[in-house]
Amino acid sequence: MATILMTGASGRIGGMLRNRLGDHELRLTDLDPGDGVQRLDVTDVAAVERAARGADAILHLGGIPREAPFDDLLAVNVRGTEQVLTAAHRAGVPRVILASSNHAAGLQSRDEAGPGGLPDDVAARPDTYYGWSKAAIESLGRLHHDRYGLHVICLRIGKCAERPSAPRDLSVWLSPDDMARLVEAALTATGWRLVWGVSANTRRWWSEAGGRAIGYRPLDDAEKWADAVGEADPDDEAQRFVGGSWSGRALG
Repeated sequence: MATILMTGASGRIGGMLRNRLGDHELRLTDLDPGDGVQRLDVTDVAAVERAARGADAILHLGGIPREAPFDDLLAVNVRGTEQVLTAAHRAGVPRVILASSNHAAGLQSRDEAGPGGLPDDVAARPDTYYGWSKAAIESLGRLHHDRYGLHVICLRIGKCAERPSAPRDLSVWLSPDDMARLVEAALTATGWRLVWGVSANTRRWWSEAGGRAIGYRPLDDAEKWADAVGEADPDDEAQRFVGGSWSGRALG
C-alpha cells in the first residue's frame, strides 16, 4: 500500500480512480473540494509541500483538461506542475506521476509508427496550446529527474472514458480499469519515462513497449464497441494523427 497525494481528484479521471485505487491511502485534493476532497491550489508550492509530506507518490491530475487561452494553460498546467515537482523535491516524495496527454505528440502521424507502433517516447509535437502545455510538463519532469533524482512517469493518456464513443476511440481508448492498472505500474517505475496511456485495443497503433517496461498489462479492448461507434471516414486526414481532429482545432 502506498500513500498517494492525488491532485485533481474532483475531475473526471480523478473520479474514476478514487475507488479503483482503494487499496492505497489516498490524499484527495482539488481546487474544487467536497465529498472527501480537500481544497488545494497546485500553484501554491507551500500548500502542496504541506500536503505532500510523508507521501510515497504524487499523482498529478490537476489542471485545465482542454484547449484554452495560452496564458491560462501556462499559469495552471505548466506553472502548477512546476510547483508540484518542486514541492515533491522539498518534501522528499520520491515519485511523481504526471497526467500528460496524447496531444503532447498530437501532430505525430501513423506514418511514423513502424511495425512496433508509434514509440512511447516519440518527440513532442503538440497539436494545440493544451498539447504544448503537456509537452512542457514532460520536459519539466525530465529536468527534475536529472537535477534531483526524482522518479517522474509521464502518462500520455489517450481517450479515457467508460466506453468508446467515436471511431477514433477504437485505437486510442483507455478504460478506467486500465487507467488504474497504469497508475499501479507507475507507482514502482523508476527514472523519467514517457508511457502511452491506452488499452489493449485491437486497432491500437501506439507502441506497447513503454507500458510493458514498467509492468503495465492492459486488459480491455475497444473492439467490443466497434459496431456501435462505426468506422472512421477513410477520407478524414485527421485520423492519421495522434491527436485526431485536434490537429485542425483553432489555437486558444
